[in-house]
Amino acid sequence: MTPASNTDISGVLFDLDGTLVDTAPDFIHCVNLLRVEHGLPTLKESEIRKVVSDGARAMIKLAINMDPDHVDFPRTRQHFLDLYEQKIADHSALFEGFEALLNDLSNANIPWGVVTNKPRHYAVLLLDKLGWLDKMQTLVCPDDVTRAKPDPEPMLLACSQLNLDPRRCLYIGDHERDIQAGKNANMPTVAAGYGYVHHPDEANEWQADHTFSSALELSTWLKTILIKAT
Repeated sequence: MTPASNTDISGVLFDLDGTLVDTAPDFIHCVNLLRVEHGLPTLKESEIRKVVSDGARAMIKLAINMDPDHVDFPRTRQHFLDLYEQKIADHSALFEGFEALLNDLSNANIPWGVVTNKPRHYAVLLLDKLGWLDKMQTLVCPDDVTRAKPDPEPMLLACSQLNLDPRRCLYIGDHERDIQAGKNANMPTVAAGYGYVHHPDEANEWQADHTFSSALELSTWLKTILIKAT
């Protein structure tokens, strides 16, 4: 099946970390807290930011060079997540242009939501503190499905909850698995190249239908295709 053209798009789904919300500042703080606890010097923000979308395992590996098969990894992972829960939304915020966009989508009754690999407990806590949890029409997390992205299951569940044909619902993400998941669900895809990518040109390699290097440019473009002039 062929994804819809821009004029046929009726709704939008976002990845969370690195796409809709810049959560890196709080993760950066937690990674460096973990390093300090282990007697290590803090890392540069830019070095940590690159691995945020790769999850807790990658951040712990970066922080203290601990692999998942280490005997202390489960305890360390939980400690890291506890640190994050204490700091969640302290410095996280929507990327530039998205606050106005989401308000416009809600006012125009355009369905939107989030599909993320972030566990529901943390996604709900973050979105609630930022004030957006009750304004979206769907939130799909790994807890809600049997197979997470890049499998299409979470994408199809979200589209079903929005009552949208996947071909008419955009999916936007800052990781290759996001684009793969969207394509696997026959959704038009957008790569958020401004997110937590490993190198500047990485997003161009994912073969998304559209790629943006600026959050403001992306949010402006979304307004033009989703919100019809009245």
